[in-house]
Amino acid sequence: MLDLEDIFGQGGPLERALPDFRARRGQLRMAERVAAALEAHETLVIEAGTGTGKTFAYLVPALLSGARVLISTGTRTLQDQLYSKDLPLVGAALGRPARVALLKGRANYLCRYRLAAAAGAGEQLAMIDGEPQAPRASRAMLTRIARWALATRSGDLAEVGGLSDSHPVWAQVTSTRETCLGQRCPEIARCHVALARRAALDADIVIVNHHLLLADLALKEDGFGDLLGAADAVILDEAHQIPDLATQFFGASVSSRQIESLLRDVQLEQRKPGSALLPRSGAPAALAAELHGIEDDLRHLRAAGPLPSAPGAGASRMAWNARAGGLGDAAHELADSLGRLGESLAALGDDGPVTQLAVRAAELAANLSRIADLDEQEGARALEVGARGITLSLMPFDISARFRALIEARRGAWIFTSATLSLGEEFGHFTGRLGIAACATLSIGSPFDHERQSLLYLPQRMPDPRAPDYVAAVIDTALPLIEAAGGGAFVLFTSHRALAQGAALLRARWNGAAPQRLFVQGEAPRERLLQEFRDDGNGVLLGTASFWEGVDVKGEALRLVVIEKLPFASPDDPLVRARIEHLSATGANAFRDYQLPEAALALKQGAGRLIRSEADYGAVVICDPRVLARSYGRVLLAALPPMTVTQDADEVRRFLRRHAPRRASPAMSAP
Repeated sequence: MLDLEDIFGQGGPLERALPDFRARRGQLRMAERVAAALEAHETLVIEAGTGTGKTFAYLVPALLSGARVLISTGTRTLQDQLYSKDLPLVGAALGRPARVALLKGRANYLCRYRLAAAAGAGEQLAMIDGEPQAPRASRAMLTRIARWALATRSGDLAEVGGLSDSHPVWAQVTSTRETCLGQRCPEIARCHVALARRAALDADIVIVNHHLLLADLALKEDGFGDLLGAADAVILDEAHQIPDLATQFFGASVSSRQIESLLRDVQLEQRKPGSALLPRSGAPAALAAELHGIEDDLRHLRAAGPLPSAPGAGASRMAWNARAGGLGDAAHELADSLGRLGESLAALGDDGPVTQLAVRAAELAANLSRIADLDEQEGARALEVGARGITLSLMPFDISARFRALIEARRGAWIFTSATLSLGEEFGHFTGRLGIAACATLSIGSPFDHERQSLLYLPQRMPDPRAPDYVAAVIDTALPLIEAAGGGAFVLFTSHRALAQGAALLRARWNGAAPQRLFVQGEAPRERLLQEFRDDGNGVLLGTASFWEGVDVKGEALRLVVIEKLPFASPDDPLVRARIEHLSATGANAFRDYQLPEAALALKQGAGRLIRSEADYGAVVICDPRVLARSYGRVLLAALPPMTVTQDADEVRRFLRRHAPRRASPAMSAP
């Protein structure tokens, strides 16, 4: 039997199966450490620099261990890659095929019961989520889904052409934890979610995403808990996302859309033949009054909160503290009304949809009360107001004890891995937030020659980032570099406002004669922008937070990354401000312990977009002058790969011209 050194070494099965495979000492070292953690059932945190090959480094020992392994990823894209490509390839190379299951969140699967209810509602679908829709278009999509439902085996709505998860019909034909009838559902024998979970229970390796994993940890979702309990090990890839996601799941939120959805479903249930809510069935007359009361309370809640700054403005988030008395009173009134609705529905004694509606009303009431009654020493509350409604939320300041208890309750191996978990090989910020400071850690550097393959350019004489002309100075800095590189550039911003300003300035500078095709976040779906950027090879992409991480563009298509500003979380965000105030009140140094580490890790992610293979070359530009002018700049620079640093613009342009592809694109107008 081959050992790990044989498997990952020259002439081994991986090299024979993969034309582009290269033996890497760091990959073998990681695989050996993962194998030891699996055998010892320990908690392990591994940072593996870009190019280590961390996916195979945990898949190989997972397959060889014979353990039942749950693999959690940050995105559905990586889920699909593991399931469709990586695991079959590794299993075939090792001669160790495994039973593998892919499990997505329930909102990705068709709910046959809700499809029937939506189809039966007919013209009532003219109003969806409180917004008027085209009834004909909704009916046409429902008809298409109904035809597909007769043939699908998986029930994954991704199979339906032309249907995106933002389509108004999507929510009508899927269930949530709150709306699912569970064992009471008449379609339970054919339920796609239940079938997918049964397949997962029979699998050796199950691939989920962080949202699904954390939903189970935080909410103990029915059915999935059995799967987690049966796992011998949990491997979390892209683990840098876990602290923030866990904070969301251990918090609470209630949106006006959730309440409107509940009211709509109650009204639809009233119209169903034989429903316990039919007037002739003896449903309490108070029910109609409760529905009207909730609508009135919801209007009062909206009135108590501030409105968006301008018509059509994006969502804005405001602090909600003890001084916001009107908002608190309105929230309590709404919670009371929801509680009474739940009691009225529960009193009907129906063991089906009406009982589930009662549970939903009670849970919304409980969450709203939890938010309204929050002790401000325990967490932060916020009100988010957008074009489609409002959301009240709370975020706990410290989840470490709760997360640690959940891990300790499941006595298997827990392996966290990502390219960005440490600061100067210190993991304390990451492990401290999750309460796992006593775990084993390992840092493996990138095998790439960053000093040879890349330059870090820190331009001189940039204005203060607060100056009104700052974004213009960033564009002026970027333009000659884009020209020297012949395109192939990311320009990463820290806010949507700066993004919009930068796009307008860039188009004005080019004056309708763009030498490269321009891709701007928000003007097309993210994945489409990325694919077209890769295909073009010489484009310029402008993006914000979602393009700072999880984006892999290998080769010449990306050779310049311009970072507009250091990615400090905005102190104007009420949740950030509340966390800062909490840390200061408890004697901690909020900047050193929270703001600076978070910014360093985000900067590390952004700069990490550039060098993705041994053949990549390019430059990273940090326009923010604070990286040199402030003492904390040393911490930020130390978090980056060991690139050659320069302040000479001519040197950067020469470097970019030298490595620009010969197939430089002709001028193209921006779409």
